[in-house]
Amino acid sequence: MPVPKPSVTAVVPIHNEAGFLEGAVARLTAELAGVDARCDVILAENGSTDDTAAIAERLASGRDDLSVLRLPDPDYGGAMREGFLAAGGEWVANFDIDYFSGPFLQDALGLAGEADIVVASKRAAGSDDRRSLFRRTGTLVFNRILRLLFGSRVSDTHGMKLVRKEVVDAVTPSVISTKDLFDTELVLRAERAGYRIAELPVVVEEQRDARSSYLKRVPRTLRGLWRIRRQMRREGR
Repeated sequence: MPVPKPSVTAVVPIHNEAGFLEGAVARLTAELAGVDARCDVILAENGSTDDTAAIAERLASGRDDLSVLRLPDPDYGGAMREGFLAAGGEWVANFDIDYFSGPFLQDALGLAGEADIVVASKRAAGSDDRRSLFRRTGTLVFNRILRLLFGSRVSDTHGMKLVRKEVVDAVTPSVISTKDLFDTELVLRAERAGYRIAELPVVVEEQRDARSSYLKRVPRTLRGLWRIRRQMRREGR
């Protein structure tokens, strides 16, 4: 009797992507078609002021493998959170509309027997991070801060990851962060709770210029990390 394929829901937050969305969705679904799993995609549209929502709804019309989650406010982490909770697959993949990989997903599913979360780490041995030196240094510093404040042994918390749905359902209600830190806090809490985390090397090559200022996010990120630390200490974690 054939073994049933695993099911994966890919959650993709989108905001003001009218000019980029249609081609990106075509590329994403083509990547997922090469994965040995039953895959569907949730486009978590959040607070767009252009035609993103209408285009997403048109693309999803009549399809079982593509759906749209509409949220009123622009909030990347909040969109990810709601998409994760709404996911129907046994596994939930976190992709960006300009950063996704079918081969990563296939390799991550290959670790299903030994991991509850698989992170595509830009800092893992064998990774090829082609971003600017400034961006690579930012990732290094961020990771050092996570080690200092939380004792985390995970080398990268941002970007692609695959999470077992039961972990999402168990950990997400405790996560206090949205914006840029939802997935970081999810990983930190899962690590503290003893869930198994594996890392895979990844090739990172930006498809377009960053849409928000890296430097402007720094103060917000530091305040957010300190808030997470205080909250987890109150919880005795």
